[in-house]
Amino acid sequence: MSLLPWQTGKVIRIANETSNTRRYWIEVPDVQAFDFEPGQFVTLDLPIHEKPARRQRSYSIASWPDGTNVFELVIVLLEGGAGTTWLFNEIKEGDALTFRGPLGKFTLPQPIDRDLFFICTGTGIAPFRSMAHHILNHNISHQNIYLIFGCRKLTDSLYGTELQELSEKVTSFQYIPTFSREVPENYNHLIRTGYVHSIYEDICRANSTQANGADAALVKPAYFYLCGWKNMIDEAKQRIQALGYDRKAIHQELYG
Repeated sequence: MSLLPWQTGKVIRIANETSNTRRYWIEVPDVQAFDFEPGQFVTLDLPIHEKPARRQRSYSIASWPDGTNVFELVIVLLEGGAGTTWLFNEIKEGDALTFRGPLGKFTLPQPIDRDLFFICTGTGIAPFRSMAHHILNHNISHQNIYLIFGCRKLTDSLYGTELQELSEKVTSFQYIPTFSREVPENYNHLIRTGYVHSIYEDICRANSTQANGADAALVKPAYFYLCGWKNMIDEAKQRIQALGYDRKAIHQELYG
């Protein structure tokens, strides 16, 4: 299969999401609508090295297909990262970016006939924001959706207000953030602390008990989508299979 051609996009807006994370809106002038499937990514070609392979950086699309020719990326500044350092220091609104895409097969199941667990850390939330909005905007038939998002501090939360409001409007969608370096008693509202793993484990055990009664050893069917750093994904795969799920129920998008 031949690769998609390189295209030129125009950065039409940049906004800080956190102290070290930015949102970039990119317009594709040559098309009326930039079509993609939620969960796909684009690859940027950045002028940071002579060798093409060392210039390329891939980022999941954080927006959802809306019929326009604009898509959004959310990018964290990595310490010592040549690509993100260049993007943060050099790219301004109105500048051009060379990209290829959409790419990837990290997409929604067809049909969505069982619960969906979206498990992510950091900017790994990008494809799941896209998927959740797409499902709900188009009234696609689905079961329960659990978006379990891990980061260090409350100030690191990405799209937190938006996703919380969405979960309050749609009962089948639950947004569950957890913070590994916060202390709950420091805040006047309840927050979850710790890592993502105990959250999906508790939900799966509770769901299986409700579905099967005394025979809770039978797990309730579910799809697990993982996006983030390798350590999180490796641990999640082990824990999910230990719960009784088949490896085929697990889909991953690795960062870094």
